[in-house]
Amino acid sequence: MIYFHWIAGSLLALIWFSRVVDASRGVRTLADISQPEWDRGSMGTSPKVAIIVPARNEEDSIAQALHRLLALDYDNYQVIAINDRSTDRTGEIMDPVVSEAQGRLKIVHIRELPPGWMGKAHAMWTAANQTDADWLLFTDADVMFRPDCVRRAITYAETERADHVVLLPRVIMKRPGEKMMVGFFQLLFVFGHRPWKCADPKARDHMGVGAFNLVRRTAYETVGTYERLRFEVVDDMKLGKVIKEAGFRQRVVLGNLIEIRWAHGARGVVNNLTKNFFAVMSFQAWRAIGGSIAVAILNLMPFFGVLFAPGWTRIGYGVALASMFGLYAGIWRRDEISPWYFFLHPVSTILFIYTILRSMLVTLWNGGVEWRGTFYPLEALKRGLV
Repeated sequence: MIYFHWIAGSLLALIWFSRVVDASRGVRTLADISQPEWDRGSMGTSPKVAIIVPARNEEDSIAQALHRLLALDYDNYQVIAINDRSTDRTGEIMDPVVSEAQGRLKIVHIRELPPGWMGKAHAMWTAANQTDADWLLFTDADVMFRPDCVRRAITYAETERADHVVLLPRVIMKRPGEKMMVGFFQLLFVFGHRPWKCADPKARDHMGVGAFNLVRRTAYETVGTYERLRFEVVDDMKLGKVIKEAGFRQRVVLGNLIEIRWAHGARGVVNNLTKNFFAVMSFQAWRAIGGSIAVAILNLMPFFGVLFAPGWTRIGYGVALASMFGLYAGIWRRDEISPWYFFLHPVSTILFIYTILRSMLVTLWNGGVEWRGTFYPLEALKRGLV
């Protein structure tokens, strides 16, 4: 048993410490486009940008989101907002905003969803067909933009000759449960999806964020448009995947230029992700179960090892925990999540595993995924995987 703890503790220490070193180096390479160097206008004619906003039952946020977009200080853009079969007042709220938009806003109402499409993917595809813009910015109806956001992003994209720019949002968190879960997910995000590697054409790491996917039109059309993602649950990440795999230049940037209230409390985080996680596992039960076991070993074993391993065999587990705390400290510098949420990491881990298994069981029990009032059969979802 002593040999087991020496080996297990050493492996966990190596895994977590290597991630701390990688993250400390990698995050520094991500551009912060809120810095003065990106606060400049275009060198000539500004490229046209179409901002695409799908909305289904978003009556609480859609008016504020559209007004924020119409207040951007970029000089060549349009907003295309899609009312995707809303059953609340979303469409009624959207229509009057057109009169205030001075020609910058177009509203499209979708009454029916064609067979073989996820609602959001169809809304994105429909909107992109309404414009000839050089750049397409796919966002969500509850994302709030700072006025200089698009100008800075386009300046960066054109300067770096990027084809896909992902801007990480600032997540508004008002409850301890939200901070606990968001901090945990950001730690796993750094652990598993290294955003600084997206710029490396040799790395498989890719990125896509529903709040801000800025895509050059030529790249969007080359990868098959949103029609290729017509039945993808995690369409934002898969858009990033197909763009990266096609050899286009992908960049992830920081800046606190957009913000979103992602969920209300820890329960809200779990509910939001129940739709997604089995899809992330390609709807394969063995992946969901195996992934849950791996998450438990990586995240819980260091805590148990420090408490229960004999004598000096605790050293490796301690190094793993210290490295984990270092990642929390790095998150705190950007998102103001106290590093002391590290002590709730076991609770976050258990809730995360619960979410994965809940997503699997709910999807299998229902024979598919229900999202915002539309049911999507499991067999069709499997066929639509990219």
